Amino acid sequence: MSLLFDRLWQGLLDTLLMVGVSSLIALLAGIPLAVFLVTSGKGGIFEAPRLNQVLGAIVNLFRSIPFLILMVALIPFTRLVVGTTYGVWAAVVPLTIAATPFFARIAEVSLREVDQGLIEAAQAMGCRRWHIVWHVLLPEALPGIVGGFTITLVTMINSSAMAGAIGAGGLGDLAYRYGYQRFDSQVMLTVIVVLVALVCLIQFGGDRLAKGLNRRA
Repeated sequence: MSLLFDRLWQGLLDTLLMVGVSSLIALLAGIPLAVFLVTSGKGGIFEAPRLNQVLGAIVNLFRSIPFLILMVALIPFTRLVVGTTYGVWAAVVPLTIAATPFFARIAEVSLREVDQGLIEAAQAMGCRRWHIVWHVLLPEALPGIVGGFTITLVTMINSSAMAGAIGAGGLGDLAYRYGYQRFDSQVMLTVIVVLVALVCLIQFGGDRLAKGLNRRA
């Protein structure tokens, strides 16, 4: 039992590290990407339709590739970036590349739902374009962005378990090596319970934060 707990604890730490680093990068890259997709479209405050179409096509391309296929296709790039294709840090690369366009599209939806009248009012008052982004678009869309980031985190936990099953470590690796290959139902059931609890905790926290931001707005 002690050995199982140690393996479970290490698997949980590896999963949290994978998802934590990847989600932070996806957050920092996804929000600017979403802002650009919204503001560079036709009639946007940074209008650049051609660049918008190219970037949108790239985002759609990466979103359409299943994570397992993307992870395998990125093996040369992963080795170039982190020097290995095995372990936690090797999983961070495909997780980040998969999560960033996914989150960017969700954040884009929230940004597009901002009342156009607020933007027009800010423009009429002579606000600069970046001021509109920082003081109108992002604050108004923040509850939706938080909700979207929560969904992204849950999706990344699922993907990290898949990555773990092919050598990335974490709970997925534990479930595959000890639960599936060794037919240990206790390990498999324990991993499932931990993953469900982790997802529920993240969803609960994200929902509470989004509701709190909605009340303030």
